[in-house]
Amino acid sequence: MFLSVFDIFKIGIGPSSSHTMGPMSAAVSFLDLLKNGLPEPGAGAVARVNCSLYGSLAFTGKGHATDRAVILGLLGFRPDTIDADKAEEAEVALAQSKRLTPVGLPALQFDPSSDVIFDYGPALPGHANGMILRGFDAAGRLFMEETYYSIGGGFIVTADELAAQSDTSIETLRAEKSAQGYPYPFGSAQEMLSMGRASGKSIAQMKWENEAANSNRAAVRNRLDSVWKAMDDCIDRGLRQTGILPGGLKVRRRAKDIHSQLIRERGNNMAQPHIVNDWISVYAMAVNEENAAGGKVVTSPTNGAAGVVPAVLRYYRDHCIGASEDGRRDFLMTAAAIGGLIKNNASISGAEVGCQGEVGSASAMAAAGLCAALGGTNEQIENAAEIALEHHLGMTCDPVAGLVQVPCIERNGLGAIKAVSAASLALRGDGQHYMPLDNCIETMRQTGIDMSENYKETSKGGLAVNLPEC
Repeated sequence: MFLSVFDIFKIGIGPSSSHTMGPMSAAVSFLDLLKNGLPEPGAGAVARVNCSLYGSLAFTGKGHATDRAVILGLLGFRPDTIDADKAEEAEVALAQSKRLTPVGLPALQFDPSSDVIFDYGPALPGHANGMILRGFDAAGRLFMEETYYSIGGGFIVTADELAAQSDTSIETLRAEKSAQGYPYPFGSAQEMLSMGRASGKSIAQMKWENEAANSNRAAVRNRLDSVWKAMDDCIDRGLRQTGILPGGLKVRRRAKDIHSQLIRERGNNMAQPHIVNDWISVYAMAVNEENAAGGKVVTSPTNGAAGVVPAVLRYYRDHCIGASEDGRRDFLMTAAAIGGLIKNNASISGAEVGCQGEVGSASAMAAAGLCAALGGTNEQIENAAEIALEHHLGMTCDPVAGLVQVPCIERNGLGAIKAVSAASLALRGDGQHYMPLDNCIETMRQTGIDMSENYKETSKGGLAVNLPEC
């Protein structure tokens, strides 16, 4: 399946792409289904709705604001366009009226305190992030229901769509991509490198041509610049804010204080040379503190890993010799190409494969992007992505209290540092290396299958259960 750069980099809200953005989008989709779908035989007009959350959406849904996301989706708000003030007003009104008034439908009974149900039993069969939305008529008969899976990065699929994907071979998917007119429909890193050698084009150039196949090139460039502006603005907001993050852990925002220290130390000949790592970390932490606070972020490829790519790109712009706007755009295009390969051939969902699929994928994307922006060959870029991903293999997703705060905020900083190191190592070589990126992606997928569900965004293992006693 062809993934656009704008599928990988989606503007939305925190704290989680899979637990917040996905469920919100699913709720919006269900309203459309109620308007246009075929009701169950014998049912009257739809009069009431509810939602059940399963698996990781149930276990960590409170900490990820999944219930609020569903409520906002049923109120008609979308992750990419939500107005925070209007959303808050609508929530207050709903709590009092317990009635939804969606356009094109009759008023629907919905009690936000009881109609979002956290089901802590077995997960649904298709994915760890499952949810069922139901509509009922006035007599309580089922009017319509749909099962949705939030598969990471804000992507949602219905149960039928997921089954259809599982039944479709990779060869069929690649044939479909070619039929759609994409000139470079690579489905693996090996194909990507082969197409690059045959065409003489860089990974970024091939990605540009794919994006422009069904769109105006100038429009793609303008939209890509908007993505970077959202990332950059998020860093700046995070560097200005102070206080305690919501959720009950009383985690203090640190990015502003660290950034102030770094500003004061500029030009100080006594500063340690590794101070550059602190700059990289603080950019990432600024983003993830904003994400934890429910702010506006860009999936990169997920919200939980949203700080890595922006941090490395900000490092490129502000600290690297020869940085340019074209380099910044090639960075994002290359990163998106790598993110698409990982998503299609493994997963970017922490609930499916652990944090190796989130911060690990983000680090691989950032390493590839930086390597490209600094003039790396396609082979060096593939090497950079492999190095970064390889050294995140086995990383668990074990958020304390189900919040995207501990260890997530610092983990993004370390993922960004690894990305820069991986790009630098790759640029020191000629692109030849032992372990291909494709094999590393497959290893990540297999490791995710073997990983206990306790370490896949359920907060039932790891750091989430080893808490301070006082």
